[in-house]
Amino acid sequence: MKKFVLAIAAIFTLAMAANAQDHAIGARIGGGQGYGAELSYLHGLGANRLEFDLGLNLDDDYTAFSLTGVYQWTGEIVGNFGWFAGVGAKFGYWNYDLDGVDADIALGLVGQAGLEYKFSEVPIQISLDIRPCFYIIPDTDFHWGDIALGIRYCF
Repeated sequence: MKKFVLAIAAIFTLAMAANAQDHAIGARIGGGQGYGAELSYLHGLGANRLEFDLGLNLDDDYTAFSLTGVYQWTGEIVGNFGWFAGVGAKFGYWNYDLDGVDADIALGLVGQAGLEYKFSEVPIQISLDIRPCFYIIPDTDFHWGDIALGIRYCF
């Protein structure tokens, strides 16, 4: 049984390594919707990809974080210049004063659209996008989103 589990684990690992492509890690600046800059990770899925962003804001009287996941369709415009668009979800938490009096969570559905450029000389990708959000928790509310600049290292 132990050999069987090891064989399945080895096959799974090889399949994941063969599928690994177009990953990038970096920052998404200006698009945190109140959460400040976001740490950003792209995971390639063939022609499409997943984007995960973690936003943090740690001020003296305001603490907040958000986690956003977006499935994106991608396409080429010309050369290394392309577009992307997608849908996903966002979870957030904020606390206006550190004793927990005004704290809440947020859950929303997001859309995202933008343009990107991948440099061929260095493994860097830059992007410019907008990510509107329809919040369903704590109240229904629509936020047009902020325009964000993404800078990521590709591997």
